[in-house]
Amino acid sequence: MRPLAAHEINGVWATPLIDVGPDGHFDVTAVARQIDILHKAGVDGVYTHGTAAEFHGQGDHEFRAFCETVAERAHALNLPFQIGATHPFARETLDRIAFARSLAPSAIQIILPDWAPVSDRTIDRFLDGCVDAADGVGLVLYNPPHAKRTLTAQDYVARLAGRHGIVGLKCAGGDDEWYRIMAPVLDSISVFIPGHFMASGMQKGARGSYSNVCCLNPEATVAWRDMIATDPTKALAVEARLTAFMTRAMGPYLENGYPGYACDKMLAHIGGWTTMSPRLIWPYDGLPTSDIDQIRALAQDIIPDFVPTEAPPPRG
Repeated sequence: MRPLAAHEINGVWATPLIDVGPDGHFDVTAVARQIDILHKAGVDGVYTHGTAAEFHGQGDHEFRAFCETVAERAHALNLPFQIGATHPFARETLDRIAFARSLAPSAIQIILPDWAPVSDRTIDRFLDGCVDAADGVGLVLYNPPHAKRTLTAQDYVARLAGRHGIVGLKCAGGDDEWYRIMAPVLDSISVFIPGHFMASGMQKGARGSYSNVCCLNPEATVAWRDMIATDPTKALAVEARLTAFMTRAMGPYLENGYPGYACDKMLAHIGGWTTMSPRLIWPYDGLPTSDIDQIRALAQDIIPDFVPTEAPPPRG
């Protein structure tokens, strides 16, 4: 599959997730079934090894098997895909980029070195090394809110606008002033923001989302993507309901120290589109299964168009 240019990375991109069994193990071949479902739902592409796919809990052999499974199925479906090549060791990221490049992805995602906060010079050195390793495949920088250094709009303008080899950015977004400052970046690369802010973000210049909302319901998320273009006022009303649900249902868990990807796994379970336990890879805690009915009830009350009447119980 040919690498995508910045202007070609748009819309809703979804991630396959790891369904962790009671014994702590998972079967990467089950990922192929998720790719088929996501493709049928009409997503613009899929990606591996962002936070939701728990790259930080996988050994190298698991990482490679996961990526190979996604690449094989995506190629068969002619579905654009990105490989997340991040590793906790910065130099290992270069090896993962080389491996990702061998799978002929549409782009490769990376995260800044995260053991200690990085300086501007370190960022430049790291990005230059990653661009060289990617050898013509575009890079997407993922700067999550929990990174050791969360970049400002001014940082993005200084480091990314017009930089060779960087085709995209995945970040938390911001207010109107953030979008104003980000204009040079928005003009030169594909900027993606959190899924539940997709309507307002795209109306301000973002290109789409590596979507947490897709974890809940990929078909409904794709329909919302289309609504953003055809009925932006209605799309903003959907965003308001999604944001209210995330605040009421997921906010308390985040405040109590659960990671955001634990919420993503729970969303996938109550969405019912795939068999997915809320369980996380050892040693992390998923959201309590005892809270499933309460969370589902909130979803059915606030965003009934995104959840089925019932969802299967978690595996194991």
